[in-house]
Amino acid sequence: MKVLLVEDEAKISDFVCAGLREQGFAVEHCANGTEGFERAGRGGYDAIVLDIMLPGRDGLSVLKGLRKAGIETPVILLTARNELEDRIEGLSLGADDYLAKPFFVEELIARLHALARRVSGERQNMLAVGNLRLDRISREVTWFDQTVDLTGREFNLIEYLMRSPGRVFTRTQILEHVWGYDFDPSTNVVDVCIQRIRKKIASIAAEATSPIESVRGVGYRFRKLDAGSA
Repeated sequence: MKVLLVEDEAKISDFVCAGLREQGFAVEHCANGTEGFERAGRGGYDAIVLDIMLPGRDGLSVLKGLRKAGIETPVILLTARNELEDRIEGLSLGADDYLAKPFFVEELIARLHALARRVSGERQNMLAVGNLRLDRISREVTWFDQTVDLTGREFNLIEYLMRSPGRVFTRTQILEHVWGYDFDPSTNVVDVCIQRIRKKIASIAAEATSPIESVRGVGYRFRKLDAGSA
């Protein structure tokens, strides 16, 4: 589970990062609300742990901006303020849970696990963009109702792009999410994998427009296509 922690108090961020990593979480940390908003907006996180009182944009402003932008990543708010109106405002803006300081990292871990289970249960198992459909359970992809035989890596890559149709992802973002670690910046592994996917799709309907679009000098995106588009 990949978590973004946005917290400016060094003591809190240190013990939270250490505790989460000890339990197998992948954690990224930043101490500024403006930077936190930018990172969260790039996607790739399973959950965001967000302090309310932050330099730059405050936590509630970050949360409001993310939800307005259509970013639905689950958010747990951290706050030293226990007033009811603060909790209500955070939840009304789209927070999934809240935790008042001081807290035990074990409680945060338990809430993250509970949140992951809830989101997993609510998340649609089917993705459909245009004539391409992806089933997360069976891990089957179909193009014009015909099965596309993909490897595990190819499936993960196309799912990553399909989750945000129209959004451009850099090669670095795709590498980090699909391969899980950094490669030499000069590697062409992303391009090779996408070329394989395109060939497999084209073998089914060569006349149709490829759903994966190259953005020169940046990366790739999944086209926003209506069913029946070609």
